[in-house]
Amino acid sequence: MRSAFDFSPYRRSTVGFDRLFDMLENSSVGQAGENYPPFDLIKLGDNDFRIELAVAGFKPDEIDITAQENVLIVSGRKKEEAEDGSSGSGGNNYIYRGIATRSFERRFALADHIQVRGADMKDGLLAIELVREIPEAMKPRKINIGESQRAERSAIGSSSDQPASRQTVDAESEKA
Repeated sequence: MRSAFDFSPYRRSTVGFDRLFDMLENSSVGQAGENYPPFDLIKLGDNDFRIELAVAGFKPDEIDITAQENVLIVSGRKKEEAEDGSSGSGGNNYIYRGIATRSFERRFALADHIQVRGADMKDGLLAIELVREIPEAMKPRKINIGESQRAERSAIGSSSDQPASRQTVDAESEKA
């Protein structure tokens, strides 16, 4: 059981970690009773993941999967059926009902740049495929020493951009 922890001293001494502290504070709120349906989180590769939820008794059209901003919501709601056990219209007389058919909503916090690739249901397991797609601008790149000077020269290198006095100095140095 988690107890409330005050993150305010850390908030004052850090910059840019507000979202992290919000996630830590909100992770324990509202999840005390959220343990249905059970799930597995599987890492398939460096950037590929799978969430498998045990949703026995649910049909694919009774499950909704919604991907919002950094949140994946999986919800299930059984269609109204005759649960009173009355005869006729194919009703079953249950002596014991151990397969849970209650409605559920399971939320998963997704890291930045995680995209839902697809979902499939087989043998009572709902498998949701995730992939981390880091934008090209955010991928690490190697910077060579002296690269900033070359970039500056190439930007200034066109003769129309140079002042007249510099153009004459360049022309004289080429003649020599």
